[in-house]
Amino acid sequence: MKTHQIYLDFNASTPISPEVAKAMKPFLSRHYGNPSSHHWAGEPAKEAIEQARQQVAELLECSPSEIVFTSGGSEANNHTIKGIFFALKEKGNHIITTQIEHPAVLNPCRFLEKIGAEVTYVGVDQSGMVNPKDIEKAIKPKTILVTVMHANNEVGTIQPIKEISKIAKESGILFHTDAAQSVGKIDTKVDQLGVDLLSIAGHKLYAPKGVGALYIREGTPIEPFIHGAGHESGRRAGTENILLIVGLGRACEIAKRYLDNPGILELRDRFCEMLQRNFGEEVVLNGHPTHRLPNTLNVSFVGRVGSEILARLDGVAASTGAACHSGSVELSPVLKAMGIPPETGMGAIRFSLGRTTTAGELEAVVKKLKGIIH
Repeated sequence: MKTHQIYLDFNASTPISPEVAKAMKPFLSRHYGNPSSHHWAGEPAKEAIEQARQQVAELLECSPSEIVFTSGGSEANNHTIKGIFFALKEKGNHIITTQIEHPAVLNPCRFLEKIGAEVTYVGVDQSGMVNPKDIEKAIKPKTILVTVMHANNEVGTIQPIKEISKIAKESGILFHTDAAQSVGKIDTKVDQLGVDLLSIAGHKLYAPKGVGALYIREGTPIEPFIHGAGHESGRRAGTENILLIVGLGRACEIAKRYLDNPGILELRDRFCEMLQRNFGEEVVLNGHPTHRLPNTLNVSFVGRVGSEILARLDGVAASTGAACHSGSVELSPVLKAMGIPPETGMGAIRFSLGRTTTAGELEAVVKKLKGIIH
């Protein structure tokens, strides 16, 4: 008998929305022109890109001219960190970030350290939240960039971006946030957040993989990530991937309907309540109890190994916060930075809900877990 499949890994990737796929379809066949060509074949492609730029801008409430299309969130983060460093290296070489950032932020910082950058990696509390005062204390005369993720991909904790951006602005420092996990789930209006740069990953909000965007506030000095011709107003060379860009634009337009979706929040809290009712002190929450993404539930089964539980959860797709190597369990850098004890962290599992998640699916998961834990 085929195992019923339940997908609870929407923070890892989302399926392409049917509406997004429909919007992309004409660009698989009819609209094949180069958007830089000024003739009948190129014009529809150019118009489609600019419409998508408008759709992304409307979600962020910024000017379309401030949107640069990328190959994804990793490129957007790399473009920010390397682009600001190379544009402002005469002014300073110091970057501030946190210990719980995605590797697409941490590894570019480590790369720049090899060529003269100084990077401060600020810690977080046990809920995964950074203290804005710690960012303020880390500022030096040569600080040129602060980059703090909007919401953590593992535990869902939402960072105090407005407070941090105010500190950066008062010191004349550029501020970037990796919003790959938050765009489409909670408000990411750039003026409200106070950010100068913001990264988007398409496949986190029901668009295809391989496309993203970078918001760059007007007047922000930044070196192009890819050098070549004058695409994307000279900020990112290379003929635009019209098919995927159209998909991202439509996904951003649709996302406005789902912002702060109470349905997902209610399902997540109901799921958490079922786990606590059935497992009591055997299960603990990782992440901030209230200031976290509405779809994210990271819990630890104390004294157990999360990967072993997942291996027995037939047909359930979720993620674990610890990796097994030669009989030992290594916690993720995020859980380590939060100071989660090993006996708790090794049992961490992230369940991330999406638009198609049902109460019945969550009840089925709890039933499976009861069979494993008990």
